[in-house]
Amino acid sequence: MQFKYIFGAAAAAVAVKAQEANSTNLTSLLAGNSELSALNTLLSAYPDVAGALANATNITIFAPSNIALQSANESGALSTLSAVGGAVQALLQYHVLGSTIYASGISETPAFAPTLLTNETYTNVTGGQVVEARVVDGGVSIISGLKNNVSVTTPNLNFTGGVVHIIDGLLTIPPGVGEALTAANLTALLGAVEATNLTSALSTTPDITIFAPNNAAFQAIGSAVANLTVEQAAAILEYHVINGTVAYSSTLTNGSVPALGGGNLTITVTDGEVFVNQARVINADILLANGVLHVIDSVLKINDTTAGNSTQTQPANPYSASAGTEVPYTSGVASATTTIAALVTSNSAVASGYVAPTGAVGVNSAGNPSASASASSSAGAAAVTAGVGAAALFGGAAFIAGW
Repeated sequence: MQFKYIFGAAAAAVAVKAQEANSTNLTSLLAGNSELSALNTLLSAYPDVAGALANATNITIFAPSNIALQSANESGALSTLSAVGGAVQALLQYHVLGSTIYASGISETPAFAPTLLTNETYTNVTGGQVVEARVVDGGVSIISGLKNNVSVTTPNLNFTGGVVHIIDGLLTIPPGVGEALTAANLTALLGAVEATNLTSALSTTPDITIFAPNNAAFQAIGSAVANLTVEQAAAILEYHVINGTVAYSSTLTNGSVPALGGGNLTITVTDGEVFVNQARVINADILLANGVLHVIDSVLKINDTTAGNSTQTQPANPYSASAGTEVPYTSGVASATTTIAALVTSNSAVASGYVAPTGAVGVNSAGNPSASASASSSAGAAAVTAGVGAAALFGGAAFIAGW
């Protein structure tokens, strides 16, 4: 399926005309805007990035306001980042799209736009790590790693190379799989992945989609989990992964898609809800260093491809198992020290307002048909340092060591 680039040709045409009519370069724009003096100062400390942006064409910059950068500076996040080689440059690149997008081209249907961040230390998504852009409550929101949601406060500042939108916070570079599972309190899945020696496979493979059962889903099949061998558990976990395709929620359509390790998954979009086999997606589009994760409310059973539907009032139990008294796989697994509400909130209407595309299921982040799992020869880099990624950085917390 070709990615439906929802910003559209009309918005692109407007962008070209606006740039042709504007003679202000980026340096002058930043220097002349009182809200962007801190960003101008920050860029001056990184002349390689500043020079590349000044010479770029057809780009979009999400520019943190003075208040946003002041907050990051006071929290110590920027000084911590500056001590890590290339980290600030990566963060700046993540604030820039490789295309010109005006606010009028953003709608309630989420769009996942590639940024200039391609450094494999921080990302392993073909075409560049993405941000989610959508209209929320009448305003434009830009959503990044750990579902960090910032607002566009001043849109559509034209310059010769594209457009600048001022935002009220810094974006967060998407973290590695392990860090995301911890932050979203998916500790049963985290423990299961570690117990089955799948850590490396999930963290080093580029362009993946993970359907992640929540803790309640694992506990609901406690009697079945107790009898699984390591090999059987590993096979079940692999059945929750699409390999080589980053399938954001807005690209999921009715159909069948192969899972990692064999077997097929049935994707059903109905009445604003998305189902994977009979499991309901209850939190979509948690961006990862190497793809995307969707939280589901039940554990999938290999090749039980019965389609779910919106009349289901309880999570499916394809194992016909009884619940355990404790959440399996969580012994010894550390929980998140802070709770990020957007990661633990359930919302089954993840397809509401989406324009459903037609064709096969899923695309890669570049908006092209599925990419090969061998697309990157140095895939491991993102896994090793994704914890430095930014979680914390950009939310101002301490770095989280992990995969």
